[in-house]
Amino acid sequence: MKMKNRNEKGETIMRMSRNMRWFLVSTSVTLAIGAGAQAQELVYTPVNPSFGGNPFNSAHLLAVANAQDKTEAPSSGNSGSNPQADLFVRQLQSRLLSGLASQVAEAIFGDDPQDYGRVVFGDQTIEFTRGLDSITLNILDATTGTTTEIVVPIFTTGGG
Repeated sequence: MKMKNRNEKGETIMRMSRNMRWFLVSTSVTLAIGAGAQAQELVYTPVNPSFGGNPFNSAHLLAVANAQDKTEAPSSGNSGSNPQADLFVRQLQSRLLSGLASQVAEAIFGDDPQDYGRVVFGDQTIEFTRGLDSITLNILDATTGTTTEIVVPIFTTGGG
């Protein structure tokens, strides 16, 4: 039930009775509580095809990743040089270093193993020392002054 009242300015004010307010509040609470909540199970579906997602997403994901990639390819420093010559130099260095490694291994572990040795190859100096339980290799790079120490344990078998 609504009552009409006037305020000091003469405007009409509509007021609800106390019973009417109680009825509206109780009805809204009843509807809120009485309505059953409906839900379903949440299921995660990956987007990335690497993790089981849709395989048709791969082209799009790759395009987005490439668009966001700000890194640049490292420059080789000798741009404009002959790639065949660079390949030859790298292979030659690899062969020479492999031969050097074979000589050091033969001096340490060969038929006539040495207790101490030194091999110089360009700016590299390799020294080895045989101890009782290990072999110590010291590699000195003369251009940078860095020294690398490698300790290789010696395994002995008890034989009679």
